[in-house]
Amino acid sequence: MNWLLDLTPDEWNAVRLSVKVATVAMIASLPPGILIALVLARGQFWGKTLLNGLVHLPLILPPVVIGYLLLLSFGRRGPAGAFLAEHFGIVFSFRWTGAALACAVMGFPLMVRAIRLSIEAVDRRIEAAAGTLGANPLWVFGTITLPLILPGLITGAILSFAKAMGEFGATITFVSNIPNETQTLPSAIYTFTQVPGGDAGALRLTLISIVISMAALIASEVLARRVGKRMDIE
Repeated sequence: MNWLLDLTPDEWNAVRLSVKVATVAMIASLPPGILIALVLARGQFWGKTLLNGLVHLPLILPPVVIGYLLLLSFGRRGPAGAFLAEHFGIVFSFRWTGAALACAVMGFPLMVRAIRLSIEAVDRRIEAAAGTLGANPLWVFGTITLPLILPGLITGAILSFAKAMGEFGATITFVSNIPNETQTLPSAIYTFTQVPGGDAGALRLTLISIVISMAALIASEVLARRVGKRMDIE
């Protein structure tokens, strides 16, 4: 069984990079995720159905298509990529930051869905009562709505993290499969399956991927329950 834990330096790099990419993708997705979820849950405007469709499009389209669209938009010759590289020195294509961007896009619908359901479950009368006492909308959201949707926020964040840990198609299309730079766990597993004698490495990384993802999902469930019970007590 020791061979399961005997990872090579490149394998450890793939594990660390995957956790790093998934964490950055999750954190970067939270502010826009909350905003979009709030707009979809409370907003009444023309084009709401279209916006909802665009948000959930990554769940329907093949990941390779998403990766190709990101390459066209955020590649060095893409409109957004060229602008960011020229004015801010930010480069996404063939960098780990691009892997984080691809993972964020693919996990975004899961995050928005969880947060939106939590917002829709909030009793609007509580917010209205605070408003009658002179509280401005931003204060009401920060002190009343946000704590109430915290379980959904945690669930959405962890789902986004778990999705990022397993993302392959969009990532490899957008940033390729460069060891120590963009080679995440799924890419490393794919590489092992393409070389003779790579079964052991593929199995090691597969088991690690399962453990990390399951740990994240279990943590999400435990945290959401604890937060929910604490809110009920208060």
